[in-house]
Amino acid sequence: QLQLVESGGGLVQPGGSLRLSCAASGAFLNYLTAGWFRQAPGKEREGISCISSSGVFTNYADSVKGRFTVSRDNLKNMVYLQMNSLKSEDTGVYYCVADNNFNCELDYSRLTSDMTYRGKGTLVTVSS
Repeated sequence: QLQLVESGGGLVQPGGSLRLSCAASGAFLNYLTAGWFRQAPGKEREGISCISSSGVFTNYADSVKGRFTVSRDNLKNMVYLQMNSLKSEDTGVYYCVADNNFNCELDYSRLTSDMTYRGKGTLVTVSS
């Protein structure tokens, strides 16, 4: 059974950067689509990014385009989210997700609900 564990969250000032990591164990990640969503206090889940199994195709929420970059290293069984120019509204718990039957373009709207595997999340706080 695939398990996902996120790390890299923390407190950062507005304008700063963080790199989140998602480590997979129990199965190989290279055949799965992966992604990230976040949930801020009192708000609905928001799909942040998606990356195809090969890493060739990516998709992003409009709120993070140009600031966040998703990547993966299938040899290391890892997925990453580089977050730059962070804003206070980026605060939330960030979850890594994966699924073996998910299309980053066609299924993106269901990123927060239909991915089979999900980590326990890592908290990102953007504040001065």
